[in-house]
Amino acid sequence: MSPNTPKLTVDAVIILNGKIVLVKRRNPPYQGKFALPGGFVEIGETTEDAAARESAEETGLSIEIIKLIGVYSQPTRDPRGHTVTVCYLAMGEGEPRADSDAEDVQLFDIENIPELAFDHNKIMKDAGEYIHGILSKM
Repeated sequence: MSPNTPKLTVDAVIILNGKIVLVKRRNPPYQGKFALPGGFVEIGETTEDAAARESAEETGLSIEIIKLIGVYSQPTRDPRGHTVTVCYLAMGEGEPRADSDAEDVQLFDIENIPELAFDHNKIMKDAGEYIHGILSKM
């Protein structure tokens, strides 16, 4: 019998053209709200590969992972049940286009991030210092 454990997800804070890439969710929960690109890790997949796959599926962008922002495991972070997310900071490449379960993709200035789904505003806050460091070099 396998243990009953949280589901594993990934999220990516993607910088493209000096802005942050956010997706508008097509499906519940938080349908119609902006969120970081991300999703569930598939069996046999690394979290890095999952972040790249989910980013491509939702935004049409390829990414280069820069660093791990953190692991977020608050049991109530996802209304569907206990999920643990591994979140990466990445640089994006390509032309953004909504795909998969994203209704829209938009670029936002770091100072104008809207209220996000899940705990993504906390993730953005945690990533802020790294984002500002990258943007200061652009």
